[in-house]
Amino acid sequence: MVQTFKGDDEEGRARALERYEVLDTQEEDAFETIMNLVQQILDVPICAVSLVDRERQWFKAQRGLSVSETPREISFCTHTVERPAPFLVPDALRDPLFSDSPLVTGEPGIRSYLGIPLMTPEGYAVGSLCVVDTKPRSFTERQVKILSDFAKVIVNELESRTVGDLDSLTGAFTRATWEARALAELRRTARYGNPLSFAILDLDRLSAVNECHGYSVGDEVIRRFADLCHNQIRDTDILGRFGGEEFILLLPETSCENALSIVERLRTTFSETPIPISTGVDLLVTVSAGLTSSFGRELSVGELLRRADQALYDAKRSGRNCSIVDDLVPLEPALGLRAQAGQPV
Repeated sequence: MVQTFKGDDEEGRARALERYEVLDTQEEDAFETIMNLVQQILDVPICAVSLVDRERQWFKAQRGLSVSETPREISFCTHTVERPAPFLVPDALRDPLFSDSPLVTGEPGIRSYLGIPLMTPEGYAVGSLCVVDTKPRSFTERQVKILSDFAKVIVNELESRTVGDLDSLTGAFTRATWEARALAELRRTARYGNPLSFAILDLDRLSAVNECHGYSVGDEVIRRFADLCHNQIRDTDILGRFGGEEFILLLPETSCENALSIVERLRTTFSETPIPISTGVDLLVTVSAGLTSSFGRELSVGELLRRADQALYDAKRSGRNCSIVDDLVPLEPALGLRAQAGQPV
C-alpha cells in the first residue's frame, strides 16, 4: 500500500531511488520485456523507464532514444515525479512549459508525452514510465490504465531487489546490507560535509525474558521494538539488525545532538510500553544505546561502529536504560549528563 505522496521531500525522494541501487546498471530482461510490450500495445516510437536522479534522468530501459540520460532540468519526467498522477502533454509545441525545450525543437522531436510516476510504497516518485510520440496525441483512459499497470510492475521489480536484504523477523536491514548502505552514506557525507550519526540500540536483559517466558516471547519483544523504530524514525534513516537483540540506526545529515533526541524518544517510549503475553503478564523491557557521529572526523564505518559500541558498553555499565554518546563527540555538558542519566532530552 502506497503511503501519502511525498512531493515536497526531494532529498527523501533521491535517497529512495538510491536505495534501489539500480542507477547505471546493465540491461535486464524484466525491464526490456516491458519496453517491448509498451511499445507494441501503445504503438509509440519512443518509451522509457526513466529514473530521475538529483541532476539527471537516466534510462534503465528505452526504445527510440539515442542517449542513456539527459539533464534533469530539460526532462519531461522531472515534471512527472512532482505529482502523484499521470502527466500528459498532448502537444508540446502548444504547451508554454515545453514549446522551446531542446527535446521538442531538436532530437528526439517530442510532440506528445505521457508519464506515469514510479511510486514507492513510502510515497516517493523515483522516476517515470513514459511514452512519447513525434506527433500530437491524446492518450485514452484505457491507454493510461495500461501504462499505469506496467508502472506498478516496474516498482514491484525494484522492490523485489530489497526483499533479500531484510531481516525476516523485524523488517530491518541485514548487517551486510546495512553496512553497504552506511558506506555509501559515509562517502556522501565526506563529499558534501554534512553530519552523520550512528546509534547502536540493545534490548536490556532479553536473555532473561527468553529463559522465563520462552523464545517466542523474546521474538515478540524484538518485533515490537522494531515496529516502534519503523514507525518513529524518518524515511531517510536506515535501521539494521545485527543479530539477537541489537539494532543499529544510521541517521544521515543529523548531528549527534539531534540523533540523541531521536534515540531517547525511542528508548523512553519503548520502556514505558507494556508488552502483553499469554500468561496475562505485561512485560516492560528497557533499551540501552550508544551513539557517535562522523561530523568533523574522517572515520570508517568500522571505526564508527566501534565507537558507538564502546558508548553502548558504557551505557550498560551505567545501569542500562540510558543513552551515552561517544566521548570524542563534543556535546553541551548538560546534554551529555541528561543522556547518561537516562532522562528525556
